[in-house]
Amino acid sequence: MRELRIHGRGGQGSVTAAELIAVAAFKSGVFSQAFPAFGVERRGAPVQAFVRFSDSKIRLRSQVYEPDYIIVQDSSLIKDVDVFAGLTEGSVAIINTEKGADAFDVPAGVQVITLDATRIALEVLGLPITNTSLMGAFAAATGEIQFPALAEALGERFTGALAEKNIEAARRAFAAVGGEA
Repeated sequence: MRELRIHGRGGQGSVTAAELIAVAAFKSGVFSQAFPAFGVERRGAPVQAFVRFSDSKIRLRSQVYEPDYIIVQDSSLIKDVDVFAGLTEGSVAIINTEKGADAFDVPAGVQVITLDATRIALEVLGLPITNTSLMGAFAAATGEIQFPALAEALGERFTGALAEKNIEAARRAFAAVGGEA
């Protein structure tokens, strides 16, 4: 089983990202599970969402403490929340930032991928909503979900021009991280 932990702020779409990644994983042929962790937080407060991927049924129901992957939607969280907790050698951290990977103090052996998902979102969506861009980056960086499955999941969640824009944001991030959609 592989696990993803998404760090964001309330209102940034972390829970939606987890749900759509899980749908895309299922469409890609694996079992998946998505769930959030938050209490009475308000918009802007730190939140987490989780996704599990497995070739067999998933029966585990706990939070993710030692993720294989993390997505950080807002790099300002890094100073307030230990987003790198539980990462080990071979883990992948995808961070929405204008900075380079060397700007972050991560555990040894963790691969850091940085992407200015905010810029992509502003260019494509006209709003700083980064979750679909980061989903595209996750697909390219990990191979856990296939891009056509992600595009299908986005097309089912959104309609018309909004679906097209979200798919385009994901495609741009996918290509920026080295994938071919």
